[in-house]
Amino acid sequence: MPAQPLEGITVVALEQAVAAPFATRQLADPGARVIKVERPGGGDFARAYDREAKGASAYFVWINRGKESVVLDLKDDTDRTLLDAMLARADVFVHNLAPGAVDRLGLGVRTPRAVHPRLITCAISGYGDSGPYRAKKAYDLLIQCEAGLLSITMTGS
Repeated sequence: MPAQPLEGITVVALEQAVAAPFATRQLADPGARVIKVERPGGGDFARAYDREAKGASAYFVWINRGKESVVLDLKDDTDRTLLDAMLARADVFVHNLAPGAVDRLGLGVRTPRAVHPRLITCAISGYGDSGPYRAKKAYDLLIQCEAGLLSITMTGS
């Protein structure tokens, strides 16, 4: 019997910012092995938000706790082969890159599942994959503004 509920589950994540890192942290906390794939030249841009956690970004440490990290250039054939090998052994694939980026890499929802039918895939997007805003990036504060919620969530001085 596993010590934690998700022990033995492997998650590969192409993630940045908030949505996917938070989701995969929720999987890491109960024991899933989460492998965060980061880009060369700095990784997740949240690493540079601040230096408050012993020289690291407090936000990055909070949202990525319990994860492993690997730097891969997904346009490089060798690195792409490594990612494909990781996906072959993974149970879950999560991503939230910019609209269209994962499809251009040949990693859209249908492609990994066609090669690895047991793989659970999760594509996170601010506006979904259809509709007039599908190509837009989305962030929490932007969505709050568009929905008229900012007046509720912001506190006065």
